[in-house]
Amino acid sequence: MMENKGSGDLTYRTLIAYTDGASQGNPGPAGIGVIIAQPDGVIVKVLSEAIGRATNNVAEYTALIRALEEAISLGCADIEIYSDSELLVRQVAGSYKVRQPHLYPLYQKVQLLRSKFQRAQLTYVPRESNQEADSLSKRAVRGKSDSHNSPST
Repeated sequence: MMENKGSGDLTYRTLIAYTDGASQGNPGPAGIGVIIAQPDGVIVKVLSEAIGRATNNVAEYTALIRALEEAISLGCADIEIYSDSELLVRQVAGSYKVRQPHLYPLYQKVQLLRSKFQRAQLTYVPRESNQEADSLSKRAVRGKSDSHNSPST
């Protein structure tokens, strides 16, 4: 649902996001892909960003962080996020411990950002269900970053 703040700025009560991170070489050149949409499927924001040299896990966390940051900037209160990184989803949920020290600050940032929502659900999906975000992350790795709002925003 979209709401108007009165100043011409739109906010979105509920959004859905698909995130993915990719690294060529692990570590190596890395990128993220994020698609943020309204529940009816209308795309609000697309991100494809190179993030420099990183591991695949760092790229996955970075994609999740960017999705949360964008959703906050859009005034979202409830977000459903889908990722094909089972490790990321289970670490954020608390079923797996974050054992790699370089991931812990990213994990903490995710938890801080999630606390700003009334509801922030993170769900694992198979790679086949996350192909668009996957393509965006791989495109960013190849140096073809692109981020834009949908034409309706």
